[in-house]
Amino acid sequence: MSGAAKRSSWDEYFMSIAREVASRATCDRKQVGAVIVRDRCILATGYNGSMRGTEHCDEAGHMMEDGHCVRTIHAEANAIIQAARHGTSIEGSDIYITASPCWQCFKMLVNAGIRRIAFGEFYRDERIFRFADELGIELADLSGTPSTQGAGR
Repeated sequence: MSGAAKRSSWDEYFMSIAREVASRATCDRKQVGAVIVRDRCILATGYNGSMRGTEHCDEAGHMMEDGHCVRTIHAEANAIIQAARHGTSIEGSDIYITASPCWQCFKMLVNAGIRRIAFGEFYRDERIFRFADELGIELADLSGTPSTQGAGR
């Protein structure tokens, strides 16, 4: 069929949804979105934002500690929380995140039973590569940047 538009891969599709989810983030330092998927179905989404009922960074300013804003809950944690609030099991699922998880979020993802972590850009913590290899968790770098491609280092 000539002239037909190229159909997105599943990775492209879910990462584009994660980017759209990130547009809801309320910390203007870094907007991150996450989508938890199993069997090509979305189970939960999350973006970085303040605790329910509290002011957002874009309203009250940043709460800085050691160069990081700690007012917000990270996108991965919010996606896990959303699944828990709705009684959705995420064991054996995949997560698409616009930025690779920080060390704390990586540990939460491992303990939540996530089997594959796809990310759109590398963010900060190299430990995730070593521990993902050790634990048999697939890390998929969807940024196209050769320096962080693959799970191994």
